[in-house]
Amino acid sequence: MFTLDLLNRFVGAVDCCPWSATTGRQSRLHQSSPVRGRPLYTADERRRRDQSRWTMVQGVLAPVQFAVFLISLCLVTRYLATGDGLAVATGSIVVKTALLYTIMVTGAIWERDVFGQYLFAPAFFWEDVVSMLVLGLHTAYLIALFSGAVDAERQMWLALAAYSSYLINATQFIMKLRAARHQQAIWPADGMLGHTS
Repeated sequence: MFTLDLLNRFVGAVDCCPWSATTGRQSRLHQSSPVRGRPLYTADERRRRDQSRWTMVQGVLAPVQFAVFLISLCLVTRYLATGDGLAVATGSIVVKTALLYTIMVTGAIWERDVFGQYLFAPAFFWEDVVSMLVLGLHTAYLIALFSGAVDAERQMWLALAAYSSYLINATQFIMKLRAARHQQAIWPADGMLGHTS
């Protein structure tokens, strides 16, 4: 049965706000929860993250992909509003999709380096789940484009659906990385992190 207590527990589990005290809530960082029951990285995982060359690759590709997304979003909405610029809008979506494939492959390698598995490591499980949706929608766009199964306008709407899922996924990663920085400030000592399972 759906209760207010169940809702509060769900919100508490996914809430990553680092300013709990200033918003009138007690900090729950030290409480046990599926999301925040341990720091994002153990000492060994943090060391592997810092040593992996793929960390820098992800750090470069993520903002580049976001910049291409913003440009492409403007071009797609311009086409839908005016009917002009189909070729450039289409080209921008293909470039955005190519960057997505690149960041997904290199991200999986990074995840293997840090967590020992290519996808769905517990620390990034839900981010990876949504990433699969993002990848599926971008791939569906390419299929629609190259097969000609739907007209250009419907292709653009499919691209916007893919972009919406991408924006959700990017927000997930930003929230997770902000929480990780906050946790690192709370648990800076590797000795403490090393005992976390």
